[in-house]
Amino acid sequence: MEYTVVVRMNEKLFLRDPEGSELGRRIVRQGIQLMAEIGFEEMTFRKLADRIGTKESSIYRYFENKHRLLVYLVAWYWQWLEYQVLFQTNNLTDSREKLERILKLLLLKDLSQLHVSTAVDDMDIPALHSIVIQEASKAYLTHHVTEDNREQLFKPYKDLCSRIAGIILEYRPGYPYARSRASSLIETAHYQAFFMQHLPALTDFGVESPGRIESKDPLLTFLRHLLFSSLDTARF
Repeated sequence: MEYTVVVRMNEKLFLRDPEGSELGRRIVRQGIQLMAEIGFEEMTFRKLADRIGTKESSIYRYFENKHRLLVYLVAWYWQWLEYQVLFQTNNLTDSREKLERILKLLLLKDLSQLHVSTAVDDMDIPALHSIVIQEASKAYLTHHVTEDNREQLFKPYKDLCSRIAGIILEYRPGYPYARSRASSLIETAHYQAFFMQHLPALTDFGVESPGRIESKDPLLTFLRHLLFSSLDTARF
């Protein structure tokens, strides 16, 4: 049976639904490419307009500003990732196996195992993942974060953390820090990936790191240690 992924976005994120028109879809898809290539700070709507052959004012009909576009992209990714967690763990009975699968999803491992339907097959997931690593914290590290949170712009991220926390509690019932562990696991996965690329002295996995770990996938090994060493501790 073929399933179709439909990512329904919070209407507060846009002025006009970009998925409702060809231009809107191009704004999102090419926005992903441009932001992944040059970064959030260097990206402008004028550069995006030049890239897709439209007027800058046309993009402002869809998004209030580039920060709103960033929040939209990151929120879309979190919703897509939560679906992947659900899809890949739904038929598993071993909660540890579920958590192992989640760790790989956070690092976007085993791309061939990801479920991608025709509804999102033109979204560049690896490019979007790189944006999440590089830029996701800028979505909420703002002076207006409380107002944005009131409008539930971060609900996809909180839903993902809640789902992971639920599986953590399946593995270790009564664990008192399930939500904190879930959110810190996601953040650690992305910050360490960023450090590996740009600030390797801050990790044990980069070329500048003394005594760096020799492993086929050292970051995955570290996340596994971080998660299970806390969950398997006899006392809290």
